[in-house]
Amino acid sequence: MASTHDRFAAEISAFAPAAGPTTLFVGSSSIRLWDVGHSFPGLGTVNRGFGGATVGDVLFHYDRVVAGVHPASVIVYVGENDIAEGKAPDRVAADLLALLGRLRADMPHARIAYLSMKATPLRRELYPKMAAVNAAMRAQAGKGFDYLDVAGALLTAAGEPDADLFSDGLHLNARGYSLWNGIVERWLKPSVPVEKVAQKAVASS
Repeated sequence: MASTHDRFAAEISAFAPAAGPTTLFVGSSSIRLWDVGHSFPGLGTVNRGFGGATVGDVLFHYDRVVAGVHPASVIVYVGENDIAEGKAPDRVAADLLALLGRLRADMPHARIAYLSMKATPLRRELYPKMAAVNAAMRAQAGKGFDYLDVAGALLTAAGEPDADLFSDGLHLNARGYSLWNGIVERWLKPSVPVEKVAQKAVASS
């Protein structure tokens, strides 16, 4: 019987090879749909996201996901689909820590960031469970990885997901990604003044 992980085989086999130091983006469709080359020019970005992926899928395909990459920095966004499939928050957090631990062991000199899971209009009822995972990951930050809160930037003043930042109620549109770009750019380039990042996000929205 074929493994459920095999449904990603064609997508993963199409991953382009990388050369030289890079910024590696790993995870599910929020990574796959992110035009990281355009968003972070000059960083030699590599996008190894695949749509619908769970943390288990990334771990199963780990060797192929990181094949040939020698990153200076790693950005990880995955876990939403695990919660949507009914996995308990503590299980998802444990799987994420296993993934991040493996990345740290294999890439001892890379900076690694975990991006918090976002609330979306279509999965609003699941966000308390995602927030529980986020809290668990935040509590572990500094132990081999950094925690970046990208979820808060997508909420309205009332604390609800801002529908104007999503293309289909689940995935980000250009405005949503522009907010993530600013947060990640500050982490990648801590010398960039916050106001310049904010101006860039506004100009591209």
